[in-house]
Amino acid sequence: MAGIINGSINLSDIPKDKIIDGKKGKYLDFSITINDEIDNFGNQGPVIVAQSKEERQAKSPKTYLGNIQVAWTNGKFPEPPPRDGQPQPQAKPNVIEKDDLPF
Repeated sequence: MAGIINGSINLSDIPKDKIIDGKKGKYLDFSITINDEIDNFGNQGPVIVAQSKEERQAKSPKTYLGNIQVAWTNGKFPEPPPRDGQPQPQAKPNVIEKDDLPF
């Protein structure tokens, strides 16, 4: 496990037209952004309703649902899977750092 992220969303803000009726229930596609800096309330990023490629290209306004805070991490963040048409990322070699300390 690379980390734990806690968050909350405002269910009242979910646009009804974005709810997907699936075989096992109702679903909402959403996105979480992790920012480089923490805001004044200790939040590290927003939770938004996922946008289609067309909505992103048209610069449609985002629907913010809530915020997240990274609760724990092992210091590693998983690499995203390759997208269609992109090359597979190269595996990073294990580098053992040596220092000059005798202990």
